[in-house]
Amino acid sequence: MSDNRLAKLRKAVSQLRRPAKMTDRAMDLTDLLGRPAVQLDTPELQRFLAQKRVLVTGAGGSIGSEICRQSMKFCPRRMILLEQAENNLFEIDRELRQRWVGADIVPVIADISDAVRIERVFADLQPQVVFHCAAHKHVPMMEHNPGEAIKNNVIGTKIVADAALANSAAAFVMVSTDKAVNPTSVMGASKRCAELYIQSLNQSDRTRFVAVRFGNVLGSSGSVVPIFRKQIADGGPVTVTHPDMKRYFMTISEASQLVMQAGAIGQGGEIFVLDMGEPMRILDLAKEMIRRCGLEPETDISIEFTGIRPGEKLYEELSAANEQIRPTAHEKINVWQLPMATVRQSEQMIQRLSVAINSPRAAVISALQQCVPEYQPTEAGQTFKLRLADAA
Repeated sequence: MSDNRLAKLRKAVSQLRRPAKMTDRAMDLTDLLGRPAVQLDTPELQRFLAQKRVLVTGAGGSIGSEICRQSMKFCPRRMILLEQAENNLFEIDRELRQRWVGADIVPVIADISDAVRIERVFADLQPQVVFHCAAHKHVPMMEHNPGEAIKNNVIGTKIVADAALANSAAAFVMVSTDKAVNPTSVMGASKRCAELYIQSLNQSDRTRFVAVRFGNVLGSSGSVVPIFRKQIADGGPVTVTHPDMKRYFMTISEASQLVMQAGAIGQGGEIFVLDMGEPMRILDLAKEMIRRCGLEPETDISIEFTGIRPGEKLYEELSAANEQIRPTAHEKINVWQLPMATVRQSEQMIQRLSVAINSPRAAVISALQQCVPEYQPTEAGQTFKLRLADAA
């Protein structure tokens, strides 16, 4: 590498590592979307959340913590932060207390798969609105730990939803994913099971149960943006699984507002999806981030392809063939109408999955396939590692 290129790289890396630079153009996540950010209906959210007891599971995560921040703007009577990770809970609790002095904020350490603990929390605190964000979300990780995906994403959702219903919460909003559509991953299949379960509960008139699907969230914990940012700061290479891989993207703020809006407008049983525009190639995102740091792909920072990982698709879908779309009063929000499971079907699903949780991996996968017939497990494609120049 020439002295000029080395100096240029060192300067860019030093700027990336400087905290003050995290809000500059190189880190403007909204601008990376390639479309205007979606702004949703504030008056409707005010009516929905003002003076309510609001509970957020996974309150220390990327989406959960942002829902906490956004909810506080609407003056809830009590904000209940439920999280199993103590440090994450400490950080969001401290942040909210510093900004909203005197607000009624209750930090709760709890595992959503602990039914006794969750039932006690609901009985004691009586939340009226529940935003269920807690989940295992990393696709490759869940391929290795399918029983844990079921335990957290399905059984944990059941426990929280049952507690919401038993204590007459007004609304329960579950965070789902576009990976639940024709799933090829354990994570996607587990989320589809959770969708089916909460829809089956909607036959009660005490609690409105809705789900929200969205794509990848720019800047969230473990997502490609912070990974690319670190790889660029380290001088490369930037790693991309496949040159043609595409994903729908949205910002943390958009995702959080959609979850909140769904609770406000949902009648019960719906699965909401935000209009996220056209999917974006991960490779294009990587190149754009490199250029925004004043560098050139392959000249200053190399790009290497590492191969599609188990459970991953090249393209995500927003709806399946048996799903009907209908608009809502908000032009950027649609509803996917899916066939709903009956109470008996959901009970059989939970029983089958509960038995399989601690079984060998093949048995867990088989149980998921029985519950979600459209689930087609995939293994990793041919692993390869190429430089961008070699792939041309």
